[in-house]
Amino acid sequence: MTFPPEVVEQIAQHMNGDHAADNVLIVRGLGGVDAATAARMSGMDADGMDFEATVDGIAVPVRIPFAERLTERRQVRGEAVRMYQQACAALGIEPQH
Repeated sequence: MTFPPEVVEQIAQHMNGDHAADNVLIVRGLGGVDAATAARMSGMDADGMDFEATVDGIAVPVRIPFAERLTERRQVRGEAVRMYQQACAALGIEPQH
């Protein structure tokens, strides 16, 4: 499935606007970019979410795969929550939501 560009943009705006700190945890915990000081969602398809992490002032692309291929937009929220929770577990911190 290909998500229309406007859907990806809406999801990115939400992730970057409301969950900027979660994005950082996701790229640190699941993307292996321990030194990330910021991260923004830069794209998405049915198989994963793309981020641009900031490390020492340099933009680093990071791809986080979904647990399974998504077939509907409504599945994105569940995957984002799963990624956040798994990232927190990997980092040894308590999820805040």
